[in-house]
Amino acid sequence: MKIGFVQFAPALGRLEATMQALERLIPRAAGASLLVLPELCNSGYNFRSAEEAWRTSEEVGDSVFLRLLASLCREHGFHIVSGFNERQGDHLYNSAVLVGPDGYVGRYRKLHLFMNEKDFFEPGDEGLPVFDIGACRLGMLVCFDWIFPEAWRILAMKGADVICHPSNLVLPGLAQRAVPIRALTNRVYVVTANRIGSEGDLTFTGMSTIADPKGDLLAQAPPAEEAVTVVDADVGLARDKKITARNDLFADRRPDAYGMLLAGG
Repeated sequence: MKIGFVQFAPALGRLEATMQALERLIPRAAGASLLVLPELCNSGYNFRSAEEAWRTSEEVGDSVFLRLLASLCREHGFHIVSGFNERQGDHLYNSAVLVGPDGYVGRYRKLHLFMNEKDFFEPGDEGLPVFDIGACRLGMLVCFDWIFPEAWRILAMKGADVICHPSNLVLPGLAQRAVPIRALTNRVYVVTANRIGSEGDLTFTGMSTIADPKGDLLAQAPPAEEAVTVVDADVGLARDKKITARNDLFADRRPDAYGMLLAGG
């Protein structure tokens, strides 16, 4: 299969401009099986008020943005994972959504909120799901989730071959260095789709990254330019958890020694 990312600058509060940019960029990924877009792609990120965060949100079942993604998926025959400012009832969630040729497939709600996100969003309440899209099994994380190894390991143990990581990273170089290590220690592919540009006092760091189960860097975008990148991925490599002839990533785990994690200590 082929996996890739679109690195660009979603327009804060201007959905039509963001959709026009995606209609221009996404066709460059023709031939991909799976494409990842940045965090909060339908709204922008650095909200100036709770009212702005609410106004730029959408419900999954009534989203102009998701209808566009579904249309692009049908046209090009791939799946897209995108960050999504999700409204449900009276709550907002910083979500990642999976969309395919038949429309919306599923979502992940960000567990670990970063900085001012805590002023606008509820923490994720639906765990860490894994979805089978035929070509692969995938899990989703969002931006600051990168720093918590437990989330990556759970997705790997649930069978994810690829972890899709929509991001709006602002801490220079940290996640981009960590992603290949997360890929290596869980033997999965990782696609981090970061954004570029500035909003208010925040400057985003770009350098969207794809790493393979050996920890090798397959692609990395520039820090401040649009990029559409697609690479080959061998799902069989992600399903082989053998480290040596006598060591297996999962079989050699020692849950009996991990009590502190299980207790939340």
